[in-house]
Amino acid sequence: MLDMRPSEAGLIAFHDHAPEEESFLEATLEGLSRPDKAIPCRFLYDERGSALFDQICELEEYYPTRTETGILKACAPEIARRIGPAAQLIELGSGSSVKVRVLLEAFDHPAAYVAVDVSRAHLLRAARRLAADFPDLEVAAICADYAAAFPLPELGGGGRRLAFFPGSTIGNLEPEAALAFLKLWARRLGPGAAMLVGVDLRKDPGVLHAAYDDSLGVTAAFSLNLLARANRELGADFDLGGFRHEARYDQGKGRIEIHLRSLKDQGVRLGRRSFAFGRGERMHLEHSYKYEIGQFQDLARAAGFRPDAVFTDPAGLFSVHYLTTS
Repeated sequence: MLDMRPSEAGLIAFHDHAPEEESFLEATLEGLSRPDKAIPCRFLYDERGSALFDQICELEEYYPTRTETGILKACAPEIARRIGPAAQLIELGSGSSVKVRVLLEAFDHPAAYVAVDVSRAHLLRAARRLAADFPDLEVAAICADYAAAFPLPELGGGGRRLAFFPGSTIGNLEPEAALAFLKLWARRLGPGAAMLVGVDLRKDPGVLHAAYDDSLGVTAAFSLNLLARANRELGADFDLGGFRHEARYDQGKGRIEIHLRSLKDQGVRLGRRSFAFGRGERMHLEHSYKYEIGQFQDLARAAGFRPDAVFTDPAGLFSVHYLTTS
């Protein structure tokens, strides 16, 4: 673990609990060996992938980011009142730390901010910028999988803890994993804490298809970057032109299903192993579950949280849930 102390240059405390690079290799080998091939979506977010996702968030078709940001701007004063002064804010999957600024600017003298993300370079750049913009805030960065077990650093201030999980990332987890994740953070936060979770809502499938397969092809580039990463880091030989990004909505299960489809019969080598793809064969990358409000509140209760408030946009596209621990 590397520790960098805050300085006038905007450096921050940095705690490195990132998975070993071998875990990407092992996950890819295991996923390609399955009858239904898959690579876990957490590996989409290397430095290039994180930058592409930031571009996705700015697309006209991709409503979640601007809608959630609008909700946060409207409800931030209410969240600030509920959480109280000198809050300790922990952002899970911090990315560029854009939305969290809305909260920090509304809070009453927040004491500390902890950013958690798997993309080390992206995480450090964003956290340094935030530390420079909020010089009175104690800032720390943790390079880690937010669903894994890792220690939280000791934080200054005596206010309440608030975990912030934006972007409807909860939807990327299977329902059982989402429950386990919420249980983990309910225990980790401890009594008297809160969690703010962005949750995408069920809606017209046409809106969802446009959001996850945009006309400019940025989302497709984001998916294909996973293959480019495997080529670059693992020495694989994926033909990026031989695969196509696909996003389909399963209305019965309430989820977007994202795959890369092979456009031809082809083989891929990875180390000493080779894997065959048939024409039309799909490799799963991620699911994105959409919830009804009551459905998510039931999930939160089962995890040990109390749903205290929910905020939505006028069109009912998205929701932000304020949950508390007893």
